[in-house]
Amino acid sequence: MSESVELTVVGRRVARYVTRAALAEGLSPRPYLHPVRTLGGVEVTEVMPADHPHHLGACVAIADVGGRNFWGGRSYVRGRGPVWRDDHGLQRHLSWTRRATDAFGESLAWIDRHGAVVLREQRDVAARPAGDHWALDLTFRLTNVSGGPLRIGSSATNGRPGAGYGGFFWRAPGTATGLRVFTPDAEGEEKVHGAVARWLAMTGTAADGRPWTLAFAGGDDVTRRDPWFVRAAEYPGVGSALAWEEPLTLDDGATAERRVVTLVADGTLAAGDVDPLLEDL
Repeated sequence: MSESVELTVVGRRVARYVTRAALAEGLSPRPYLHPVRTLGGVEVTEVMPADHPHHLGACVAIADVGGRNFWGGRSYVRGRGPVWRDDHGLQRHLSWTRRATDAFGESLAWIDRHGAVVLREQRDVAARPAGDHWALDLTFRLTNVSGGPLRIGSSATNGRPGAGYGGFFWRAPGTATGLRVFTPDAEGEEKVHGAVARWLAMTGTAADGRPWTLAFAGGDDVTRRDPWFVRAAEYPGVGSALAWEEPLTLDDGATAERRVVTLVADGTLAAGDVDPLLEDL
């Protein structure tokens, strides 16, 4: 049985956060946001799609934490490619540090298949108005409690070029049509995938014909230096990458912190619309 809480903005339910769900081990069970909706009610996340069942709405997931898979699915092994391995971990909700209708704070443990806690996390999530739209503000702080140095990697750092996913990730609905991805300076998946930009936007049209826009922005200087992982042709997904080309190593007791603010909007926004809406967030 799943357990969840709702987030509201201006009296409207905009997101459900699932803290515990009955998920198979190979999906790397973890908390996630789904459904996430615009103020107009358009659903802009997808969970367990047929093409990638381990994609769970909007979440924090990492493909390689010291050889442990906290992303789900197959692990990329240098010289062999994607391989099913018995290496999946899970994220366990421990407690709330705060609760409100528009925000929460949460403590989590990242646990490997042997029951060892390798990371402790503090996650803070807030939903707030942004003009005629709203924004999801998510911060995560990962602290290494493994007892030694911990290598945070990705499929890219393990030999698959361009597959630097891991960290904050948002899976948009696969039924969306007319997808467009752009930054302030470039447009198209080929140009924005791997880009370092102050924000990245994805627009699409829902199955019922209503358009939507998601605009992702790093909420601090460190996050703004992380490249964007983008998929549009294969499936609609956007992530802020912790280990794009080189692994991130955390010493024992060290913490990595990232903050991503996501504008969730009805309609199709242009580049000139995004900056003013993100300015005060």
